[in-house]
Amino acid sequence: MVNPDILESGEEGGYDAENIDETSGHGLIGMIYERRNEAEDGKETEEVRWLLAYKNYRGIYDTTTQFREKERSKVFIKITKVKVLAAYGQILEILFANNRIPLEVAATDDPYGIAKYAHLSKEPQEQPPLDPAGFEGDGRSLPPGALEATKPHFLGGLEEQYAGANLKEGPARGGEPQISPSKLSAEHMQRIIRDQLLYNKSCMAIRQASFEMCLLGSGIIKGPFNTFKTVHKWTKGEGGRLYEPEEKLVPEISSVSCWDFYPDPAARNIHEAEWVIQRHRMNRGELRNLKNLPYFRGDAITRCLEKGPNYEKRDYEDSLYNLEDNTQEQDFDRFDVHEYWGLVDKDTATKAGIDLDEIEEYDDEVQINAWICGHEILRAVINPFTPARIPYHVVPYEENPYQFFGVGVAENMEDAQLLMNGHVRMAVDNLALAGNLVFDVDETMLVAGQSYEVWPGKVFRRQSGQPGQAIHGIKFPNTAPENLQMYDKARQLADEETGIPSVMHGQTGVTGTGRTASGLSMLMNAGSVNIKTVVKNLDEYLLKPLGEAFYQWNMQFNEDTPEIVGDLEIKASGTAALMQKEVRSQRLTTLLQVASNPMLAPFFKMPNLLRELAVTMDIEPESMVNNMDDAAIFAEILKGMQVQNEQGTSPQAANPGQQPPGPGGAGGVPPGANPEDSSGRGGGTIGVGSVPGAGEAGFTGNAPAA
Repeated sequence: MVNPDILESGEEGGYDAENIDETSGHGLIGMIYERRNEAEDGKETEEVRWLLAYKNYRGIYDTTTQFREKERSKVFIKITKVKVLAAYGQILEILFANNRIPLEVAATDDPYGIAKYAHLSKEPQEQPPLDPAGFEGDGRSLPPGALEATKPHFLGGLEEQYAGANLKEGPARGGEPQISPSKLSAEHMQRIIRDQLLYNKSCMAIRQASFEMCLLGSGIIKGPFNTFKTVHKWTKGEGGRLYEPEEKLVPEISSVSCWDFYPDPAARNIHEAEWVIQRHRMNRGELRNLKNLPYFRGDAITRCLEKGPNYEKRDYEDSLYNLEDNTQEQDFDRFDVHEYWGLVDKDTATKAGIDLDEIEEYDDEVQINAWICGHEILRAVINPFTPARIPYHVVPYEENPYQFFGVGVAENMEDAQLLMNGHVRMAVDNLALAGNLVFDVDETMLVAGQSYEVWPGKVFRRQSGQPGQAIHGIKFPNTAPENLQMYDKARQLADEETGIPSVMHGQTGVTGTGRTASGLSMLMNAGSVNIKTVVKNLDEYLLKPLGEAFYQWNMQFNEDTPEIVGDLEIKASGTAALMQKEVRSQRLTTLLQVASNPMLAPFFKMPNLLRELAVTMDIEPESMVNNMDDAAIFAEILKGMQVQNEQGTSPQAANPGQQPPGPGGAGGVPPGANPEDSSGRGGGTIGVGSVPGAGEAGFTGNAPAA
């Protein structure tokens, strides 16, 4: 642990005396290390919990576990690992279901700066004057601000897309075509944010943070930050195709391990934190690559490389990296780099070399970002985000209302895991004893010098004249069933403590309600109730803040897509995605049957209904469901095919010049029929008289003859 006083005084272990002056930034370095030490002391208890959770996940006994001298079995039942991976799989299924992030961008109910509706006016569009320059005194002078007033602000960023169209603000009247600029802007922004979140590195960061959330109780995402993505392009040249790649500015996020994150100890969540510190463990190449990033001080990085590695190993790292069994001390050839985000006073920022020209005078403190390594400031700038924010998102698996970090699956079932291990060890040790025969030997009755090894056909020699049995076999009672029964109870307790029933991760031999399909569906639905709290945390602590951060990034840095400008809000829909697909599919199918009624069909948004139905069936909706325009085109194509088929199979199409046959068919009078017969029987034996009555012959109700 670095002593901040050493950094201020320049004593042994600090700066050289000749490098210390008023502007060297020692106050900033000392402040960062002091706050890091304060945060490290505050999270010490959290690190103990995390270390035990990690060992239970790995199936490693803690050093506090004491075994009896005669206890042979040291088996570890990794039920914690099964539960953690089951929760992790459920969360990934929600976050990346059908390759769609459950994040929606919607227009506000009363948008500001962009119209909710715009219609195509039938009135002639106003034409600009023939001479836009005019001359002084022509009576066409514009008052100040008139140009801004005539600008169609109601279209927002869609102004260029609908240039030349005679659009007026407001809903349509009298059947005029209309659009919703605010909704179109929201759709553009939603598509862009989803594409950015599905970027390969972003998906990997979300997966890593989700795993730590399930295991340790909290997942941390950092960003988004500016990075450049290589767009591969080939152009046609004289000698063939030429490779001309382009660099495209894109946002990128990364995951931060809980072990390397040091928040303000007085904060209960990231919104209350005044500062946070992230610890980086870098090799020489990673530290050298920082020179290529903006505002990093190359001379300071060079001095750090010349001084050599300065990484300080923490107490938990021996257990975390399996170094406890190593006989020799392992040296980490790494550099300890700290990244600081938060408030500092103006005086400290000025001494660190930060330009404060754009900061208002009444601000006593400023938001900065600083990187330090050892006693060198690698980077010190004003927070580059607008509005200023700490670019970290911390999501708890289970929220602890009075602590910064949450509670994970492994901690919830810690006692159940301990019970399962203990009873299984007892069962194994008892079986080892009860499964073998123990002998009671009376040596006085046997001839001395014999071996007591036992094998089939073994002969023991007895003393002559000694009555009784010399060798007795003793079998100890088998108590393994009782221990295994307690193991089953402990496993049921783990199901209740974690809220993850065993049927949700492939338990076999299900009896009772789970034997039928409907019963199993009921169990699965009941098991998903507890995970809804976790998904709600994902919505509030990760998806919504992350979506807002991407929205702010696009508004600040994405100038290539003006269509995204609008009054928008971010909505996280992870809870809706949690609903069981089978239940949701059944409900959507029922709704589709209702929508098939011609009287009710105009009140349903059929494309949206079909898209949601495709999502529940794990089908990409964009590849299967048409929009309204494509649907109209395909309807015309199908209509033409139907008309063509009807013309090809009609009687007129078979022989256009022949009259269609009558009811008798094309073959004329059936064989055996007399066309001159007017009785209507056609020569048959079926009578055409009246129905027989009571007492008459043929009446079925007559009494049978004696």
